[in-house]
Amino acid sequence: MSRPELPAKPTIDILLEVESLAALDGLNDGMRNMGYTPRGENGIAGRRYYIKGNGDRTHHVHAFTTGSEQAIRHLAFRDYLRKHQGVAQQYAAIKRQAAEDSRQNPAAYGQLKNEFVQRHEQLALAWLAAGESP
Repeated sequence: MSRPELPAKPTIDILLEVESLAALDGLNDGMRNMGYTPRGENGIAGRRYYIKGNGDRTHHVHAFTTGSEQAIRHLAFRDYLRKHQGVAQQYAAIKRQAAEDSRQNPAAYGQLKNEFVQRHEQLALAWLAAGESP
């Protein structure tokens, strides 16, 4: 997310844009050789998801087709947080509380942030459409 004041799990999230998901699928052996486990869409249509690390994951790679709705949504949210410090501070507080309440359960953690993220993703997309992006 690249906001120093946001609390974060000790996992690096990488968003990768590719021309073809099918071509990326053909590189799964290479990803495995680098220590990544391919997880397919893993609940998000049009995504390829890779994890690195077993119990303590160190990296997540989220790959989308260049310019896809999913890629645009993720990048708009990131840029929106970068430009709106108050929103980023609210998100930081929600992330801290979600981390405490979820007790290391990734599904619960995501669910606890979900309402805030969905609302602000929509605001971020409107902000982007209005030409207010960085």
